[in-house]
Amino acid sequence: MKKDLQEEALFRAVEELLAGGPAFPEPAERARLREAAGVTQAALARALETTPQTVKNWEAGRSEPRPPRRGPYLALLEGWAKKYPAPTPAPASVEERPATETPAPAIEERPATATPVPAPAAARAVAAAAPGPSPAPPRPSASRPVSAPKPPAVRAATGRGRPAAAAQRSAAVDPRFANGPLAVIDAEADGQVSAYCTGGLVLDVPARTLPALVEWTLTEARLGAPRLDPWGRDADPLLALAPAALEFFGLPVELSDDERDAGRLPADHPVLEELAGAQWQLTRRGFGPWARIYRPAQGGQRACVQLCIPSWRALDARSWGHAADLPPEDLARTLGLYASRVMTPRGSTAVTGLELMTALHPPTRASAPDAEGRRHSAYNPGSLGKEPLDPAPCEAIDGHPVLAHLPRFHVRGPEERLFEEAYDWARELTDEECLKPHLVGIDVNMAFAAAANGLPVGLAKPPVHTTNPAFDAAVPGSWLVDLSHVDLGRVMVGKKWVDLRGDLLPSPFTPTGEAPAGPAWYATPTVAYAVELGYQVQPLEAWLRPDAGRYLDGWYQRLRDAYMTTMGDLGVADKLPPAEFLAAMDGYKTRDPEAAIVLGAIKNTVKGGIGKLQEKARGGGWRPGQPWPALARPTWRPDIRAAVISRARIGMHRKMVALAAATGAYPVAVLSDCAVYAADGPSPLDALPYTADGKTIPGSFRIGVSPGMVKHEGTQSPLWAEQLREQAQAPLLNLARYIKSGAAGPDTGE
Repeated sequence: MKKDLQEEALFRAVEELLAGGPAFPEPAERARLREAAGVTQAALARALETTPQTVKNWEAGRSEPRPPRRGPYLALLEGWAKKYPAPTPAPASVEERPATETPAPAIEERPATATPVPAPAAARAVAAAAPGPSPAPPRPSASRPVSAPKPPAVRAATGRGRPAAAAQRSAAVDPRFANGPLAVIDAEADGQVSAYCTGGLVLDVPARTLPALVEWTLTEARLGAPRLDPWGRDADPLLALAPAALEFFGLPVELSDDERDAGRLPADHPVLEELAGAQWQLTRRGFGPWARIYRPAQGGQRACVQLCIPSWRALDARSWGHAADLPPEDLARTLGLYASRVMTPRGSTAVTGLELMTALHPPTRASAPDAEGRRHSAYNPGSLGKEPLDPAPCEAIDGHPVLAHLPRFHVRGPEERLFEEAYDWARELTDEECLKPHLVGIDVNMAFAAAANGLPVGLAKPPVHTTNPAFDAAVPGSWLVDLSHVDLGRVMVGKKWVDLRGDLLPSPFTPTGEAPAGPAWYATPTVAYAVELGYQVQPLEAWLRPDAGRYLDGWYQRLRDAYMTTMGDLGVADKLPPAEFLAAMDGYKTRDPEAAIVLGAIKNTVKGGIGKLQEKARGGGWRPGQPWPALARPTWRPDIRAAVISRARIGMHRKMVALAAATGAYPVAVLSDCAVYAADGPSPLDALPYTADGKTIPGSFRIGVSPGMVKHEGTQSPLWAEQLREQAQAPLLNLARYIKSGAAGPDTGE
């Protein structure tokens, strides 16, 4: 088997050498000759048994023909050149002729290289096919096509011309990455390998082995993306391998059950041996759905290519929808949109969300010159640094090494562990609510991203333990405090005391909505809200992080911009009046299916990135009390995750309290960022009061597209709710989980 692969690789290498030979006319001359002969690109493609896109690439100078088509195509052009010579320009006077002017070179009339198809046969086939109708042009997605490895040749994209595609075009393209951040590699049955890039560009790939593909990517393809921060690093090029490309390069289209369980190919796979023989290495994760192939950096120059293999489930359907099933050009557009707005994917959306934090705030920077004029690596202010931090014991999840002293089956309660999670609360409907005709669900847009904006978190120094501290809302940390005395029946709203039906509201201090019974650990935003409601607090203990900053602001801003731009592509503009916004949201995902996929990926980047801050141990062999790989990174920060979730949950409660104080309306169910209200009509406008001039209750829910504002999640009836709960035999079934679809099913995370 190995010998066969080596022999095949040698044949491919010889074929690449055969691609040399007689020079071709310039690309513009190729197009002129074809048009002079009255032959369409489609007809020429049929005669040469290739695609119209390949012919376009030849005539635009984006690629050069290779055997077996090179010889027949050259012979055809030479025949056309004799039949349709270029028009001779009128002679210019001596004064008008530039001194450097030289006549255009004539087409060399050299014999064509040997090919399986004789040149006359190819010419007859073209003549017989002309003048057939040309098929519709392929749908490019941006207007930034450039060539590789030649200097980029920019052309305007044609096709459907969607707004999302135009957004990919950059006014100033880094010449190192002229062809975009990534490419989807596909192969045809005849051995033609193509790289579908962003902007509708298609490159011919000369590589015939995976090591050669990696070399081509790093030396000729001009793929990648510039760094997001001056102290960061450029994004490595990403190659997504289509099933046909996997087969072409000797890889399986799907992983076996054992390989899927292991998450990688076995180390003795022939293609991996090829890589090793070419001095390429893999990261510790091996060759899996998101493989990274590299050589050690030399002279500060990285040599690394990221692979994405959709048929190996690299693109999780929960984040990427049906992206794995898209044709190469559409997948390139989808991944390219995400890469240009968020960053080049580094793995799952959760991994990318975490990597984005580091890309925007690199841990180190160059120091000022020392006495000898040399610079050194120094801490980058505002970052998390490069060393991991142990959490406070109350912030550590079960099994963490800082808890190794606890008995094996010890169960920690709220007085020992920080429980800051999103809402999952519901109650029975009141008689008045049962008489309402509708239950309306409203969903907060990008709730966790909005909560991260402006949030101070601890940076690169470990937490400091203190007892009986005075509470300070400006200091991030974890506080052991008793909040059981906070009475939701009487709270401060807008600096005024108001009386509420506290039994119809969830507690803001627990994810279940149950009132706390005694001292418990809370993140700073939770304790600050108790003070905001008008109650004094006296912490018993605290783990505090005075070295703090708004680490997530840049992360929020980039994801917010990505979200807003993509919503604009889908026809939902910013600052629309509530009624117009709700109308625009009707069927918005159908307007551009690929942009809708990107939108879902952006949302999951937010949630997944926050979740990765507290990644749990995975895989066999781990035992409680032992470290796991995630603990070795500085971005393993459960305290930051807790602060974001705390702020998001408190934000929901603040809005619900403001609405209840003004209207007497109370939620019947809350799930994370979705709340359900009984209403007289089916629209959010029936549940959320607005004045004629578009104003709503200060501090309450506002309808709109921006993060932190709300959209319509779904509408059902009280009868539906009772039937659903009866079928599930759960009188407190959370209706917010099913308000969108109307049926019990998996939570989509919306």
